[in-house]
Amino acid sequence: MIPSELIDIYRKSKAVAAILHLYGQQERFRLQLRGLTGSALPVIAAAAFTPSGPLHLLVLPEKVQAAYFFNDLENLLGEQSTPFHKKRVLFFPTTYRRPYEIEKTDNTNILSRTEVMKRIGTREGGTLVVTYPEALAEKVVSKAYLKKNTLRMSQGENLSVDFVIDLLAEYNFERVDFVVEPGQYSLRGGIIDVFSFTNDRPYRIEFFGDDIESIRTFDPANQLSIDRLDHITITPNIQDRTLQEKRQSFLSYIPKTSVVWIRDFTMAIDIIAKEFEKAEKAFVELNQDIKHLHPDELFSTAEEFRLEVLSHHLIEFGSHFLKKEGTGFDFNMAPQPSFNKNFDLLLQNLDANTRSGIHNLILSDSAKQTERIQTIFSDLIANRGLKDSDLNYDIVHLALSEGFIDREHKLACYTDHQIFERYHKYRIRDGFAGKQAITMKEIYDLQPGDYVTHIDHGVGRFDGLEKIENNGRQQEAMRLIYQNNDILYVSIHSLHRISKYVGKEGTVPSLNKLGSQAWNKLKSKTKQRVKDIARDLIKLYAERKAAEGFAFTPDTYMQHELEASFIYEDTPDQVKSTADIKRDLEKSYPMDRLVCGDVGFGKTEIAIRAAFKAVADSKQVAVLVPTTILALQH
Repeated sequence: MIPSELIDIYRKSKAVAAILHLYGQQERFRLQLRGLTGSALPVIAAAAFTPSGPLHLLVLPEKVQAAYFFNDLENLLGEQSTPFHKKRVLFFPTTYRRPYEIEKTDNTNILSRTEVMKRIGTREGGTLVVTYPEALAEKVVSKAYLKKNTLRMSQGENLSVDFVIDLLAEYNFERVDFVVEPGQYSLRGGIIDVFSFTNDRPYRIEFFGDDIESIRTFDPANQLSIDRLDHITITPNIQDRTLQEKRQSFLSYIPKTSVVWIRDFTMAIDIIAKEFEKAEKAFVELNQDIKHLHPDELFSTAEEFRLEVLSHHLIEFGSHFLKKEGTGFDFNMAPQPSFNKNFDLLLQNLDANTRSGIHNLILSDSAKQTERIQTIFSDLIANRGLKDSDLNYDIVHLALSEGFIDREHKLACYTDHQIFERYHKYRIRDGFAGKQAITMKEIYDLQPGDYVTHIDHGVGRFDGLEKIENNGRQQEAMRLIYQNNDILYVSIHSLHRISKYVGKEGTVPSLNKLGSQAWNKLKSKTKQRVKDIARDLIKLYAERKAAEGFAFTPDTYMQHELEASFIYEDTPDQVKSTADIKRDLEKSYPMDRLVCGDVGFGKTEIAIRAAFKAVADSKQVAVLVPTTILALQH
């Protein structure tokens, strides 16, 4: 079974069929969905969603629940790796890092909010927006204001650099040397870098005279260009609390035909009321800093929230409904049982479900975990003299946050992380990061006098940033000092050739001389030394490969059971390291491998896997550590 087949099962249910039928009616409808548990509601919502249908606003009590719900919908609709402009499932967070801490806004959240608002104003077809009361309490600007303050640019368009710069200043964008986060721009001759609040990456706009010659995205970490674009839109921080523009609630911003799904409606009203009190208190304490904007202008009251929700089509779920009795549907569901890692209990439960005509689905977070579970189940069933066909089950690659049993539809959905009691972490956008030799953040952290290494010129001393003219254009460059006070300017477009100097602690390196052959000779000498070492290693490995060693057997179901029981999901590096080690262990010649990593990065988990594999083949394992404390810890 695949996720779309699971959705189809519920699309044929009475509840979803009724919801789909109500979309075409003019009158507002109000439904209650009672008895839902686990991730059944995201499945129902995905089944009730149609690409050509209305917008769905799904309101969960708080951010964590909303984030898990958002991930469930993404996984059900197959949108984990979908480009943002094609996504149908969106997350609408609060502006602040913590609720109502007015001075601590989060640019990542502002970016998400702005993207959602822009998409609602321009997208044709259905959209699912997941949010929570604190985010809905914040008022937003009007669609007219958003449209008015959106700059659209296309390749080949006639537009002057001065006009764009003046407009960015009007938008309150900050001019900086290097663009690293939303709301910033820089100017280097005929090139404008700008980070809009409607895109994950900043734009690099290159002009030829008054014509836009090219538009590209670039990585803020290393300033290197990525993709070419034909057209873009630039939008300012529309959540800026200093804006005097009249605001409206997000619920009045979305179309009147939208369907609002809300868990525990009465609790959501209480949350809005309490948070509005916090906003009023913050207004008194930070009056000057928030520019005299009263909370009424920034936030909705509980009564406003209640009335706005009731002005849309409404589907309530949870246990705290606005009215105790109402039109709706009752589901015969139960949460996923706890097996305490006891596979006998799990098999007994699956057998009981099969006898009751229930189809068991084991939901796995990853393709690798799916293989592990299949191996575990096959071995467990075979060891008990059973066949796979004796248990009505399927293992499905689908990550949901919580399992459930639906007796009406004869379906049990069990998540692997609950079976193995592993921690399941939600994933939402969390910042703008990258991996390169030297990042813009590291440049900002560099102090004049710090040492750096240029791949072509050797060790130099950083002497700050400076604007220089290149082919008639001003551009930012790193100023490096070499021997005899010679100066080298390195363009920000060549940062990949620079790395921070790494040497023995406490020693001061000698500066290289520009134009001399000393650095090239040192590189050549080093390359030759590396070749010599490589030659010795090749000889050593040839001898090792000729030696006879013990070839460990492939993983057993016990190995898979152990690995599946780890609380946290492996990182990609852990997965690769473990696979490499096992591959070496199963070869017939001695293994020679070193696992390196910082403290807390999971080396011991890899060692446990290797040790268990050895013990499973009746070998003893010695764990050597440098201190008594570490010995006790391990």
